[in-house]
Amino acid sequence: MRAHPLLLVAIALLLACSSSSDEDEVREESCQVAEGASAPDFLKHLGCQGDFAALASEPLDTSIPGARSVKVVLDRFDGDTLYFQNSQKYSIHYAFTSANLSGNGRPVVGSLADFNQTEYTSPDRRFLLGAVTWYEGPGVWALELAPYDSASAALMAQLYEAIRAQTWFGPALVFHPTSQAVAAEAKNLPSSVTVMTTDALFAAIDYQPLNLATSVGRLRFLEAEELATTYVSFRDIVVLNVVPNDISVVLGIITEEFQTPLSHVNVLSQNRKTPNMGLRSAMTDPRLRALDGQWVRLTVGAFDWSIEAVTSEEADAFWEEHKPQPVQLPAPDVSVTDLRDIEDVVVEGTGSLRDAIKAAVPAFGGKAAHYSVMARTEGLPIRKAFAIPAAYYVQFMERNGFYARVDALLADAEFQSKPEVRDARLKELRDDMEVAPVDAAFQQRLKDKLAADYPGLSMRFRTSTNSEDLEGFPCAGCYESHTGDAGDWEDVLDAIRETWASIWLFRTFEERSYSSIDHKSVVMALLVHHNFPDEEANGVALTANPYDPSGVEPGFYVNVQAGGDAEVVHPPPGITSDQFIYGFHQPGLPITYLSRSNLVRDGETVLTSAQVYELGKALDAIHERFSPAYGPKAGNDGWYAMDVEFKFDGEPGETPRVVIKQARPHPGRGQ
Repeated sequence: MRAHPLLLVAIALLLACSSSSDEDEVREESCQVAEGASAPDFLKHLGCQGDFAALASEPLDTSIPGARSVKVVLDRFDGDTLYFQNSQKYSIHYAFTSANLSGNGRPVVGSLADFNQTEYTSPDRRFLLGAVTWYEGPGVWALELAPYDSASAALMAQLYEAIRAQTWFGPALVFHPTSQAVAAEAKNLPSSVTVMTTDALFAAIDYQPLNLATSVGRLRFLEAEELATTYVSFRDIVVLNVVPNDISVVLGIITEEFQTPLSHVNVLSQNRKTPNMGLRSAMTDPRLRALDGQWVRLTVGAFDWSIEAVTSEEADAFWEEHKPQPVQLPAPDVSVTDLRDIEDVVVEGTGSLRDAIKAAVPAFGGKAAHYSVMARTEGLPIRKAFAIPAAYYVQFMERNGFYARVDALLADAEFQSKPEVRDARLKELRDDMEVAPVDAAFQQRLKDKLAADYPGLSMRFRTSTNSEDLEGFPCAGCYESHTGDAGDWEDVLDAIRETWASIWLFRTFEERSYSSIDHKSVVMALLVHHNFPDEEANGVALTANPYDPSGVEPGFYVNVQAGGDAEVVHPPPGITSDQFIYGFHQPGLPITYLSRSNLVRDGETVLTSAQVYELGKALDAIHERFSPAYGPKAGNDGWYAMDVEFKFDGEPGETPRVVIKQARPHPGRGQ
């Protein structure tokens, strides 16, 4: 929902701490672009909101939502002439300058590589480059340089004053440092330049779009802690005070607390293709409270959101039209019974990589299949591992009568109609699975394998089903893995049975029901390797920049936390992590930090620069390795990223090194 532009400009004046004198008032002037006219390649003066809108595009860095940018170029060769470039036609400065400011009596603009090496770093550069960004939420006009720009404070001030003089919003303009390096130099700016930090900008934003989509459901308000005792329906849209660690299937999520792109609830929303947003003061927002308990249509857009009441008939019609198409899982292959070294799980031959992965899933599941591809990727650091095929899960279920139990549950009308009954009966099933006998011949095979290849090690038994980490049904976090100490055989059996039993978790059962999946078609293989008992850091990453779906500003998104119990996707209340964009393919550019961990000392980061580079090499290798399966090399022209989990681990006295835990195709940001 957009506020009136004049109101937003007034807010900008307050936030920018501008003078309240008459000469500092923001007044629109004569527009340079007539209403309805085509936008020119550039303007030298912005006289009104229409001029800005004609040239503006979504900024390259959209980590702060609700923003539009116009790139600016000040040509020092040509009498400090200022250009507001058509940022829709020319997405980067180089494209504009090479087309409009090269030759014909001017110096020739050379190659892109030469341009990047000089125009962002040289004190004698020809151009001063930046962008004017309008942050709609807080109502702020901000001059921003590239995070890696090494301009001096004098050059920053020169560009700032030129823009102030040539824009109707000049009195409200602030300078927003986009990186630590820019912020350090900005401390030397004269007092005439108003500086506004990212923290101040972010604190002033009340809306955070996470997954862009529209849903129709019944609006419900809940405290996150109520989710442990309150059942929600997949016809509900829920408003929550804080980000929950988990939630059953719902048609939309609004959290009062802002989220991270790889928070568990956001990944779930992306999997489900349902709207997800952050909204400050959501629990008391009058627009939402007025609709509590009603059927509503919620739309989460890149720049604004909307909600409106609908009739129950409209809600039913929307559900019938938009309910998920039934997901057909790969049929299980129970003919495979060997405990297979991970390198041999996926067999690449003359067909495509995607086909090779799909061929391995029926016996070994998605997680083991992707791990197998990584195991055969040169230089990629992963744990030595093997896979227990799904045949042993099926054997366990059949011999102990659990499939018959499932049939009885699915035929029970009370089980189908009442969530509290489903929850209780599924727990009874899991409890019985966790103490049921395991085939003796399988146990002996496993003992022999562990004794021969993993003597004396505690082992992690990780879920690898035919219903997770798939391209069409990622089901991230659906199942639970467990650790067993080979020195205590009952501990190993407990770990295996508990992992198998997680197929029948209530939230996982609901997730499958939402997608009309045949519950008995799900089978679980196990990916097995030495666990990480005392890792120094844990994290998640995307092998592309989620804040730049255009691909113009490539980078890796990383969310990492210091070792311990504070996971990055399930952070305890009040705990923050390091989040940053790493331009791995642009050497020398500083890292752009979006947030900092409060579990390390002030001024420090979770990872050293050497560790960030080490991680970058691994992410780059993963991105390229899986491109023939899911990315451009497979004909996918859309935004492509692999969702990666990693650890930094090392023996006492050693420098912790990166170890990749898993990789799966990321489902995207929505719309």
